[in-house]
Amino acid sequence: MAKALIGFIGGPTADEQRQTARMRRRIADLEAEVLRLKIENDGLLAAVREHLEPVTASDLRERVSH
Repeated sequence: MAKALIGFIGGPTADEQRQTARMRRRIADLEAEVLRLKIENDGLLAAVREHLEPVTASDLRERVSH
């Protein structure tokens, strides 16, 4: 029924098509930003791991018992 209504109305207007294209570009930009931030975050985590000594559960128990 929706297809019939869209066909009857005439489909999206030029303004709606421009708005849809603009929103799709914005979504693509945001997805690219999320990917960039994930990559940056992974790099920061790797750098932190390089500078930290591994901590085990027994290390934590020793510190709590003192």
